[in-house]
Amino acid sequence: MNYRVFFRSLLLLLLCATMAVSLVGCGKDEEPTLKEDVYVEFNIRDYGSFTLVLYANIAPITVSNFAKLVGEGFYDGLTFHRIADLTGEGGYIIQGGDPKGDGTGSSPNKITGEFSANGIANDLSHKRGVISMARSNDMNSASCQFFICAGDCSFLDGNYAAFGEVIEGMNVVDAIANVFVDYNNRPFYPIIIESAKIIEKPAQ
Repeated sequence: MNYRVFFRSLLLLLLCATMAVSLVGCGKDEEPTLKEDVYVEFNIRDYGSFTLVLYANIAPITVSNFAKLVGEGFYDGLTFHRIADLTGEGGYIIQGGDPKGDGTGSSPNKITGEFSANGIANDLSHKRGVISMARSNDMNSASCQFFICAGDCSFLDGNYAAFGEVIEGMNVVDAIANVFVDYNNRPFYPIIIESAKIIEKPAQ
């Protein structure tokens, strides 16, 4: 037996096995998670600005994804494309963040839905001022579209990933919620996000 050939073959097999294990482990990137609250300021053309606090302790995956998109300038120039009263009794939401502007667009990454129906605890209720992620029927389909509650939408609790709330400028959200819309809940005139940026914690 040629021991040199044997050991070279054995070494090659071990190397291939190690590479295979590595590839299996890298099949899906881990979703990054922030641990500190994030503050985001939205400037809306012709309406003014509002500030959000995003709760990393409640929905770390969602907050990390949203903050990443904000940091990349993803939302700059996009619109609030849907204004809807979900309850018929003032349970308005303003929905935005769609790159297509019609409710069908998304960003490259889909994230885990952080809400109880998906097996993840989330005790942030969809009260007035709360921001949450929009999604399709797939519980893990959220990517970039979000909505802000301009009224009580607590019936959404447990089925959507609430992850923060408005702490300044709620009057701007109210003004957007009161615009005229067509039969598809689409504003007659575009409501444009001039910019969204991460800021330092506002002074109390």
